Amino acid sequence: MARAPEQETPFFEPAPVNISYEYPLNERIRTLLRLEDLYRKMAHFHRGDAPQDHHIALLTLFEVLEVAGRADLKVDLMQELERQRQILMSFRNNPEISEQALAGALYEIEQASSSLLAMAGKIGQYLRENEWLMAIRSRAAIPGGVCEFDLPSYHFWLNRGADTRRHDLDGWIQPMIPIRDGLTIVLRLLRASGHPEPQVAQNGSYQLTMSGRSAQMLKLRLPASEAVIPEISANKYALSIRFMQPETVARARAAERDVQFELTFCSL
Repeated sequence: MARAPEQETPFFEPAPVNISYEYPLNERIRTLLRLEDLYRKMAHFHRGDAPQDHHIALLTLFEVLEVAGRADLKVDLMQELERQRQILMSFRNNPEISEQALAGALYEIEQASSSLLAMAGKIGQYLRENEWLMAIRSRAAIPGGVCEFDLPSYHFWLNRGADTRRHDLDGWIQPMIPIRDGLTIVLRLLRASGHPEPQVAQNGSYQLTMSGRSAQMLKLRLPASEAVIPEISANKYALSIRFMQPETVARARAAERDVQFELTFCSL
C-alpha cells in the first residue's frame, strides 16, 4: 500500500522579543552599516535557487560596488584593524583575559588584514571592466530595463541551471569578501564596546547633553510589543530622541506617553 506523502511542517519564525535600532554618528560607521546590510541581503539571495533570487543577488552586488567605491574603504578598514590589533596585544599576559580567546581574535584580525592587503587596485575594478555586467547594471537603473527583449544574453543566463548561476556569482562576489570580513570585525568590536543603560522617554521625548561623551554609534533597544519608532537627532553636543507611533496611511504621530528603552553608546 502506497504511503501518502508526508506533509511539510510549516515554518514560522518566532516574533522578536526586542527590536534594536542602530544610529551611526559619523559617515564611516554609516557606510559600514549600509554595507553590512547589503552583504547580508546578497548572501540570502545567493543561497536561493530561483532565477529571481540570483537576479536580486547580482543587483545587490552592484549596490555593494557603489557604496564601497565612494571612499578609500580598504585603507580605512586596515588602519582600524591594526589599531584594534595593537589594543588587543596590550592584553597579553593579563590573567583576567583568556589567552585562547585573545589569540583567536588576533588571528582573525590578522587574516582579515592580509586579505584586504591582497586586494589589488580600486575596489571592484574587475566588475567595472566586465562590459556584460556593466550593461546589466546600467539597464537595471531603468524601471523594467532588464526584460528579456532588452538583455537577451542576461535572460539566457537567468535560464541556466541554479548551480551554474551560483558558480558565476561566486566568481563575482568572492573578491569583495575581504571587505565584508573586515567590516564585520570592526562592527562587532564597536557593538561590544558599549553597555546598555535603561532610560525613560517622558511623554515620548528624551534629551541628553553629551557633555564630552564620545560615541560613534547609538543603539536603542525596545520591546517588540512597544509600538513606537525612534526618531534620533544627535551631534557632539546633544542627543534628542522622539518616539513616534507608526501609521500606515496617515502621518506618524508622537507617542504622548512614557516609553522605556535601553540606550547604548558605542565607540572604538
